[in-house]
Amino acid sequence: MKFESETYNLRLATRSSPLALAQAEQTVKALMRAHTGLAKNLDVKIENYRTTGDRLETGKLSAIGGKGLFTGEIEQALISNHADLAVHSLKDMPTELPEGLVIAAYLSRGNFREALIGSYNSLDDLPIGAKVGTASLRRQAILRNIRPDLVIETLRGNVDTRLRRVSNGDFDASLLAVAGLERLGRVGAASAILSPDQILPAACQGIIAVECREDDGRLREILSSIDDRDTRIAAKVERAFLSELDGSCRMPIAALALIQNDLVSLRGLIARPDGSELLEVQQSARCSDGERLGIELARQLLDRAKPGFFDY
Repeated sequence: MKFESETYNLRLATRSSPLALAQAEQTVKALMRAHTGLAKNLDVKIENYRTTGDRLETGKLSAIGGKGLFTGEIEQALISNHADLAVHSLKDMPTELPEGLVIAAYLSRGNFREALIGSYNSLDDLPIGAKVGTASLRRQAILRNIRPDLVIETLRGNVDTRLRRVSNGDFDASLLAVAGLERLGRVGAASAILSPDQILPAACQGIIAVECREDDGRLREILSSIDDRDTRIAAKVERAFLSELDGSCRMPIAALALIQNDLVSLRGLIARPDGSELLEVQQSARCSDGERLGIELARQLLDRAKPGFFDY
């Protein structure tokens, strides 16, 4: 792609939350670094959108529409040509994209681990009956499995809102993605960083996805310069797993794919919403067979799950 004789103007759509804007800025910086010497010919304007999910800060996502609540308005801006590219937290995106849109780049994955928020150094340190706030069915189910004594209540809102409500004493603790805290410069708010063996992350946690129109070949070539190969593989494996489970905010599902050279190892989990049962599976395959691995492991878990497993 050559830009020497022209300025290429791009309109980047994102959610209006501080974290979403930080991720948009990270994407712009990655583009500028990738085109060193030609950056003066790239002009990226960030335009933020307040999505339905941002406006509805109370209630369970599973009851009000799921992941699409955070992407609908932004994807419509792409479809209607009011934006050229969009930046998302991949874990917030449905596995099926609207017709005509593609994920053109996956930025290098951030820290996929979970951060404990509060004044405690581990989950074991939480007092009996401690009140923990989270809107994630995955986090709720795993916490209930580990600590049935905990009182789990819904806590939604942006990162600052959640940190403030714990600090104010509305909740004893909460869980947040480390990647989000790092991008906001707030990782110091974590009282502990939990290993995946304690809390397996959401599928695609820590991954920033860049979406555009499928027929915009020129932009797709530009975005290919910031695409991270290992992150792309991990994302496709985890989303294949999620898709086969018909995964959404209505199901407690976790997945983590780790890449080493030409091998991918996938660990997946489903849970009863009340935490009474967790089913896990782990297996490796060549990266070229990664999506097939995700589908097969999802089917293994579905075969093991009894009827009504996800009912609550």
